[in-house]
Amino acid sequence: MNRKKRLEARMARLLAKKNSLDARCKASTDVNEVRELTEQLDDVNADIADVQAEIAECEEEERAKAQAAEQRASAPAGAQLVNPVSVSGTVVSSTQTADARSADPYGTMEYRKAFMEYAQRGTPIPADLVKRDGIPANTDNLGATIPTTILNEFINEIRVRYGNLYNKVRKLNIKGNLRVPIAQLQAHFKWVTESTVAPRESAGNIENYVEFGANMAEIRVAQTLLSSIVTLDIFEREVVRVMLIAYLQAMDTGIVRGTGSGQMLGIINDPRVTGQTGHTIAMSAADMSNWTAWRKKFFAKLPLGYRSGEFIFPLSTVESYLETMADANNNPVFRQATGLEVNDGDAVNPNGVFFGRGISLVEPDILPDFDTASSGDVIGIFWQPEEYAINTNMEFFMTRYLDQERNEWVNKMLTVVDGKTLNPCGFYLITKA
Repeated sequence: MNRKKRLEARMARLLAKKNSLDARCKASTDVNEVRELTEQLDDVNADIADVQAEIAECEEEERAKAQAAEQRASAPAGAQLVNPVSVSGTVVSSTQTADARSADPYGTMEYRKAFMEYAQRGTPIPADLVKRDGIPANTDNLGATIPTTILNEFINEIRVRYGNLYNKVRKLNIKGNLRVPIAQLQAHFKWVTESTVAPRESAGNIENYVEFGANMAEIRVAQTLLSSIVTLDIFEREVVRVMLIAYLQAMDTGIVRGTGSGQMLGIINDPRVTGQTGHTIAMSAADMSNWTAWRKKFFAKLPLGYRSGEFIFPLSTVESYLETMADANNNPVFRQATGLEVNDGDAVNPNGVFFGRGISLVEPDILPDFDTASSGDVIGIFWQPEEYAINTNMEFFMTRYLDQERNEWVNKMLTVVDGKTLNPCGFYLITKA
């Protein structure tokens, strides 16, 4: 049995011991016994942290060996490594090791371990591990930058599984409080005779713009959760999972319902969308289940340039009205008449198609379903996803404080994000008549 397997076996024993002590501590009503068990738990937690650190070192050595083997395999014949050093019996170039370490200070094993200690126990991250713009890191005042390994997984998880609306909108990375101009540029064709020439077209005035603010958002995770996460890999995965649920729910809600006051401006609250003549279409219950009403009242009003958009509906509205379209004999016609297909059983991609346009399904807290909505409420949206933009640098910072009321540590993750409609012309609001 190699060193790593021995450490993992020891870790399993320590975790079992910890669980046993936890159970005994919760069941005990004797103050002295609880105090003694708590002291034993502290010792076990310290041993677990030490073993995890050794396991992390083993994993780092294994990665170094794999990288060295890959380099040797790809090196040209006769090539020699410059200033080689030995890492657990494997020769690795010190130049490459230094380059890898300096390329991304937030991705090193040392920083990842220090970040876990900071999040779980409040231990400041050593200043020599990372600097911001030449200034040593100060976790007391600024918080800690979440490791690159976590952010990489964060971005990948967003693309694959979550954020039904967030996945589709445009992502920008520009400085806050900068204006993005929106112009109305149009030229005219004119027939030319021998005695006439085409007039010079004005380029038009840029009078409209979209300005992205620097809204601060936060995600809070209680210490009771992070205290129970022991190993580095499990800790990072759990942080990612918790952040994803909170962040993506906020993003999808903000895209639709954001107030614009200290947060994103949602589609249904944007005066540039709601103020457009003919872009709010009221549908009754009978209209919702009538494919000809959709053609006459909705699609007939769409200009050619904006007919390739998508719908946003809550699943309950789709099932109660769109999927119940029937003829005079109550035979279902929703598929033949509208091409409706819904993947509501697909947890990864719970969407569908309606009249050849995609449907993004959302929860009723983002858009109310038709039956529970009041008259005038928005129950569906037709949009061009690329015409809504979220501006963020995708950097998350973690800070830590003690909640005096609950006597528990709280880990707070901060980010700067804003979102707005760029071009409102392709947005149509479907309301309950």
